[in-house]
Amino acid sequence: MYHEHNIKKHYPNQSRRGHWRKFTYDEIIARDKTSLDITWLKDKSLADLDNLPDPDELALEIVENLEAGLESFRSIIEQLKR
Repeated sequence: MYHEHNIKKHYPNQSRRGHWRKFTYDEIIARDKTSLDITWLKDKSLADLDNLPDPDELALEIVENLEAGLESFRSIIEQLKR
């Protein structure tokens, strides 16, 4: 099972070759052309919050999606048993 906290660093924090490195806010801001603006990640479908479906409709859609996912996994399990 994947757990992010189990990831081991391949190189010391000072190495530029490492896959996972930590940077302080000041280190990031000191870089040329740094932008922490992530507004482009917004879900455009949520732009008009006044036209969202009712909570009960959203909850029903979530349940349907979860049930469909479970059914897909059950199908995979059956195929693996063969």
